[in-house]
Amino acid sequence: MKLLIVLSLFFYSVKSVAGATQWIDFTLENGHVKIPVVVAEIDGYALLDTGAQLNAINPRFINKHKLSFDKGKKVRVKGIYGIEDKTSYNNVPTSFFGITTELDNLTEVNLGFHTTSLLLGAGFFQQFVMQLDYPNQKMRLITHDSIKLRELENIKMQTQKGSGMPIVEVGLQDGETVWLLLDTGNNGGIVIDRKVARKMGWLDNLDVEAAISMGANTLATTESFRIPSLKFGPYELENVLVSVPAEGQTAYLESQYETTGSRIKGRKVQGLIGYDVLKHFLITIDYKNGHAHIGLPEE
Repeated sequence: MKLLIVLSLFFYSVKSVAGATQWIDFTLENGHVKIPVVVAEIDGYALLDTGAQLNAINPRFINKHKLSFDKGKKVRVKGIYGIEDKTSYNNVPTSFFGITTELDNLTEVNLGFHTTSLLLGAGFFQQFVMQLDYPNQKMRLITHDSIKLRELENIKMQTQKGSGMPIVEVGLQDGETVWLLLDTGNNGGIVIDRKVARKMGWLDNLDVEAAISMGANTLATTESFRIPSLKFGPYELENVLVSVPAEGQTAYLESQYETTGSRIKGRKVQGLIGYDVLKHFLITIDYKNGHAHIGLPEE
């Protein structure tokens, strides 16, 4: 609620720019979108993750700077390869995009090196329409009443029942389609259900390599290969990287960094789509209402 109030005031101040912020530079680090943030007066970065139900704080950042925050309730977090109970924190002083606020319900999640202090997920993205220009590494935020994305969308997108996550329909060869989570936090290509890969004949007919993948909570074994083509909105891509959980490996492919507890059934989601596809495009996402547009940015 604190963040919502501050964002409302922030957007009121940019109405003169048709309800949009100026374009803001972001950093691409190993396929992850990161923006500068200040947490407890310490500079760092926040990872922007459309595939996360929660906002999170890095325990390595807390330990590095010997910080102490008000503890909240334990949160059960379902990552792609496991489930764990995590500590959460309240009243964490934070600044980004010129906004100064306090964030509540920040769940403790390992985000790698301590300089990545935060992960911003659903609670952040629901407040506005977001544009991510991957090739030019810039982004902007637009108020919902300033753009009718429903009239502009060129890819089938929905908010998944129960989780509220953004899912898109993606075309495979021979007219097959699957619904995948649009996940800016996935720095690979596509992670897909092993049953889909077997049905498409990929495991038998393509060069498959074993690998180790890191989820929100644990490491897992995977198999990777490149498929000849993929239809993403109006565009067809070639030689797309795909990973599947190894035989016998348990995987939760609905989302990464998801809080558990919802029993509402939505459309069957069979994987995630991430950086190796998104990196080519200017992507406009109305996270709240379930609309998206895929375009090519200006040079």
